[in-house]
Amino acid sequence: MFSKFALGSMLALVSATAPAWADSYPSRPITIVTPFPPGSTSDIIPRLLAPHVSKALGATVVVENRAGANGSLGAAKVATSPADGYTLLMATTGVLAINPWVYGKLSYAPAKDFDPVINAASTPNLLVAHPGIAASNLKELVDLARKRPGELTFASAGNGSTSHLCGESLKAATGVDLVHVPYQGPAPAMQDVLSGRVSLMCDNLSNVLQYVKSGRLKAIALTGKERSPQAPDIPTSAEAGYPDVQAGNWYSFVAPAGTPRSIVDRLNTEFAKALHDPAVTSRLESLGLTIIADKPDEFRAFIAQESAHWQKVVKAANARLD
Repeated sequence: MFSKFALGSMLALVSATAPAWADSYPSRPITIVTPFPPGSTSDIIPRLLAPHVSKALGATVVVENRAGANGSLGAAKVATSPADGYTLLMATTGVLAINPWVYGKLSYAPAKDFDPVINAASTPNLLVAHPGIAASNLKELVDLARKRPGELTFASAGNGSTSHLCGESLKAATGVDLVHVPYQGPAPAMQDVLSGRVSLMCDNLSNVLQYVKSGRLKAIALTGKERSPQAPDIPTSAEAGYPDVQAGNWYSFVAPAGTPRSIVDRLNTEFAKALHDPAVTSRLESLGLTIIADKPDEFRAFIAQESAHWQKVVKAANARLD
């Protein structure tokens, strides 16, 4: 059994060595796990920031895709990784604020398993339609859906995603009968909308704006509280008379719970610098994103607020998957 003197010496040794270990960070490659397939905004953001953060930290930053279950698979991997700053998660609204209310059994707990690093950027959702759909605005779409109950389909990035809940909110607010078609990620869902196999999708503005600008999709309504500076001509769902049809996404970085605060703060600083690099900012804004770059404690409070909001939406849409 340890004496009080021996125990005190051990604690002093730990206290003395822990900061030194943190100060040597990073000494090997850092992996950012993005829990969605390549091609989506949650993949574009970390790949855009990685070279800047890598240069600033003097260590290689690798982006790894691990898709499935609305981000749950990738999130679970990071949740069980060592809390040493070498494995990070690109976390979306769904991963941190929606999944706990949608899935009866979740392999991670956002509030317990992660330390917030930074909320990078946000975007509202945009309801879009294939050009073959005979509707150019939300009123026309609702009228068409009422005439053709059960015929129009809407794609989503997966059960419980913001694109899913946006469609469910539209059904609840208007009483129309739309058929949900879930995919594993926004990129494959969007491909089927572009091809006309699926009628609609209410996906992140940053994912779909390029297709609206090129004429491959029609913009129906922006599901945000205000019009977007990147698409000022697109009216909001509230302007069309459906203020309850609200959905959007934010993209963030979190670390496994227990990561030393000095490492979290350093990562926050370098990610914020990268986000405010003029070339990075310009690229993200061109995709319809708004830069946030907040502090860890501010982000923690925001997650709690968003979680409470989406809990109500999931309950109202009866979107729970047990």
